[in-house]
Amino acid sequence: MSDREHEIYDVVGIGFGPSNLSLAIALEEYRANGAGNEISSLFLERQASFGWHRNMLLPWATMQVSFLKDLATFRNPTSSFSFIAYLHASGRLVKFVNNQDFFPTRQEFHQYLEWAQARVADRVAYGSEVRSIRLPSGSARERSEHLRLEVAEATGRGGRTVEARNVVISTGLVPNMPEGTERDERVWHSSEFLERYRRMDPRELRRVAVAGAGQSAAEITRFLYDELPHAQVHAVVPSYGYSIADDSPFANQVFDPSAVDAYYFGTERTREAFWRYHRNTNYSVVDDDVIRDLYRRWYDDEVRGVRRLEFLNLTRVAGVKRVGAETRVCLQEGPDGEVRELTVDALVCATGYDAMEPAGLLGDLDPLCLRDEAGRYRVERDYRIVTAPAMRCGIYLQGGTEHTHGLTSSLLSNLALRSGEIVDSIVARRAERNAQGPILAEIGGDISGTPAERGDLFDEKSGGRAVGTPLPR
Repeated sequence: MSDREHEIYDVVGIGFGPSNLSLAIALEEYRANGAGNEISSLFLERQASFGWHRNMLLPWATMQVSFLKDLATFRNPTSSFSFIAYLHASGRLVKFVNNQDFFPTRQEFHQYLEWAQARVADRVAYGSEVRSIRLPSGSARERSEHLRLEVAEATGRGGRTVEARNVVISTGLVPNMPEGTERDERVWHSSEFLERYRRMDPRELRRVAVAGAGQSAAEITRFLYDELPHAQVHAVVPSYGYSIADDSPFANQVFDPSAVDAYYFGTERTREAFWRYHRNTNYSVVDDDVIRDLYRRWYDDEVRGVRRLEFLNLTRVAGVKRVGAETRVCLQEGPDGEVRELTVDALVCATGYDAMEPAGLLGDLDPLCLRDEAGRYRVERDYRIVTAPAMRCGIYLQGGTEHTHGLTSSLLSNLALRSGEIVDSIVARRAERNAQGPILAEIGGDISGTPAERGDLFDEKSGGRAVGTPLPR
């Protein structure tokens, strides 16, 4: 390692998916605009190279958000990191316009992400897994100016420590499996689908099952039906068929930047209404064209007298048994129905994800991170965890904030603006600390941190926000 590892960075990002890639771009453009002193940054990613849902880059699968909701455009429409700039650099801008489609394929959008990350790759350390975040040895628990990250190298050749004044955690969602179901060579989660599928001899896959009611489940079902013309495909759907995603203009306003404010500053009843009325914009729903594609395939089979695609509605996976070389999926029809077994050559669980949970990383710092009555982290509007008074370091979350910021917590819709707000917050807090330095020296006291962090005008009802203190934008 070079001397870089001994530097105290202004920002260290943990994880380097689209969220922290967007943050790296916002930092780069802040520096390029000459807005002030450069904010030093480093991003740590445990993967060996960049990748975003690589195992779901299925043929013809498209994005579910407009190409304008890219890494930068909503924050800076003139950014050289926009999807439009990528198309221009790739020589495909005119062709893309002629295609008359707001929704690029997932493969093309992934190429855009790779193009963007290559331009900031000098600030990324791949193959680096953060094991813990803690205060430096000998620091007062609430008075340290920086945090220490313990980093393990993926090569197994040891590790290092990195120090940061602010940490931005974006480790992504955690794959969720049905209860009683463990992954193995025949039981996969959708997050590993293509990798697992390519290891198999397609001729050995004569009966496959896909569990789930969302977009990934429907896309994988369609893919297996098309790729395995000799196989039976069983779609295990817990609802009575797939539900269509509401992407109409008024419903889509729930992903607007203003909706984040409406949710964050709303009452509990307001937040409950968001979820009650608008879950069908994102959760356990499928695009209309994919639903119609599957129904058309099923109906054509009916006409031809073929039963190759079967939909097991109101059915869930209740467990998996291994009997010799066989994989038997336990299926329960309805909440009180009998359990029957289905022998398959592969089961794909497109059963979603659990929210990002950073408590394991925070370790001994976790008690300094305040929680609400439900045990969830209290988070400021700028995505910073509310910490104990006088803790000077910022711990920001990109994900895991649905309870405070609503539906767009981990989605692409507000990616660019969210990153910009985090940069604005870091810059504003640094400027405040610098401005207080001479005053602190003159009076010999400690007035570091924002009023909320010092306990001045601290209002519990505002979620830890100081009354009358404007939030960073």
